[in-house]
Amino acid sequence: MHVSNAYDPSASKEQFYGELLEEIKAIVEGQKNWVTNLANASAVIYHGLRSLEHFQRKPINWAGFYLIDCSNANKLILGPFQGKVACTEIAVGKGVCGTAAEVKQTQVIMDVHAFPGHIACDSASNSEIVVPMLLGDRVIGVLDIDCEEKEGFSQEDRVGLEAVAKVLVESSEWPQ
Repeated sequence: MHVSNAYDPSASKEQFYGELLEEIKAIVEGQKNWVTNLANASAVIYHGLRSLEHFQRKPINWAGFYLIDCSNANKLILGPFQGKVACTEIAVGKGVCGTAAEVKQTQVIMDVHAFPGHIACDSASNSEIVVPMLLGDRVIGVLDIDCEEKEGFSQEDRVGLEAVAKVLVESSEWPQ
């Protein structure tokens, strides 16, 4: 496994996400354990995004995963992440993460304070993107990234992060 973590701060988002996807593929190569893969992916995503000029103006303050609880399919539980201490449980259908899990669609939220039922795990977060992780048609978790500024994420982020989530799902073995 070779991981460079050397991103060009002035790269376009399209270029960055192409490189990020290659990094993610490198860290999961030969590794099937989902905990290991998500732990390394959260670090690569968090530090990679924070290296970009865009996210230096609009800082990322959290990147990580919430996973469907094996004992309760209506609950997401905290998984590997980078950032401040986070909420440990989120009901499916509640907040941005729970909504993404319920509707099985990426949520790009420009202003979390305008989102009905937003769960404020960190009061410094002002925008958020949440990508559902689908194994077939079953949601197994979500990739959640928070930004300190409003309008931190775009459709370019959605496309790039959906590709990352797909690689993570396909490369890992998941609990039933």
